[in-house]
Amino acid sequence: MTAEAASNDPTPPRDFLRRGGSILRQVVSFVATLAITFIGLTAVTFFISRLTHIDPVLTVVGDKATKEAYDLAYHALGLDQPLIVQYLIYVKRILSGDFGLSVLTSQPVFNDLIRVFPATFELATIATIIGIAIGVPAGVIAGARKGHWQDHVIRVVGLFGYSVPVFWLGLVGLFLFYGKLGWVAGAGRLDVFYDGVVTPITGVLLIDSAIAGEWDIFANAFAHLVLPASILGYYSLAYIARMTRSFMIDQLGQEYVIAARIKGNSFWRAVWRHAFPNIMVPLITVIGLSYASLLEGAVLTETVFAWPGLGLYITQALFKSDMNAVMGGTVLVGSVFIGINLICDFLYKLFDPRLRAQ
Repeated sequence: MTAEAASNDPTPPRDFLRRGGSILRQVVSFVATLAITFIGLTAVTFFISRLTHIDPVLTVVGDKATKEAYDLAYHALGLDQPLIVQYLIYVKRILSGDFGLSVLTSQPVFNDLIRVFPATFELATIATIIGIAIGVPAGVIAGARKGHWQDHVIRVVGLFGYSVPVFWLGLVGLFLFYGKLGWVAGAGRLDVFYDGVVTPITGVLLIDSAIAGEWDIFANAFAHLVLPASILGYYSLAYIARMTRSFMIDQLGQEYVIAARIKGNSFWRAVWRHAFPNIMVPLITVIGLSYASLLEGAVLTETVFAWPGLGLYITQALFKSDMNAVMGGTVLVGSVFIGINLICDFLYKLFDPRLRAQ
């Protein structure tokens, strides 16, 4: 075969086939992981709801319903079916977005989740940005200056933020910065006279008010957000700084950093240019876990600041034995964890060329 004929050969090159096979394996692995995780999540929430002593029929018809109404609801909920059939019905309802009605609000749980989740998303996102912006540089400096005064100060500040209860910081912050100094707004997301003025588009008040051009509402929402976000951000940066310091200490003892110094690089150039990129993969994991924990674990902060988010919603639902709301919120939290893990997997390949080659 001549060179010209070989160049016109329609058969794909081996490299193309190998790359296509690699992509196909990654897609299959991604789908399989997603399916297994979803099955595990739904199975756990389903069996927990069945193991509780709360009668799901009574939450629908009430404790004064007649036997005929009770039996009708019992059949309508599929509780007379085998357990595996009930689970399949449960999965089908979740995939269609049907979590049932909430006893707490008398509204569909799906609508409640759409209403409360943006508030938690807004709070956790701003807090995580604060944690990254301060915690990562602080951790790098502490690791690079191990044993010096900078390291001691950062470790003490981080230990305080990691060990002091968040609700105590929230109460002290409200008393000092709102009650005494008046630097920030009080509890809630907005002042009462601003409530309902902006039409929800994303559910995130800062974005919705900016889109509507209501800058006075934007300023008021920011004034309400700054204190709870700063307290959660302090908790986040304490964790991120501590882990970043640990990663940096490990990398600064590696031979490639010593080689970079021998080649004439300054100390801080070796730290930021050579050591820091090599901690990105574990650091992404830490940031992802911190963000996910804030999304589902900001219950105390939301309670102290009367922040109408997901954590407060699930807590109130537990007190009311509203299992539809609890299960719906749990599924949402699990889905958030899955989504964050998938984003972290993508970022791993973005920052580590070795993973892109696999």
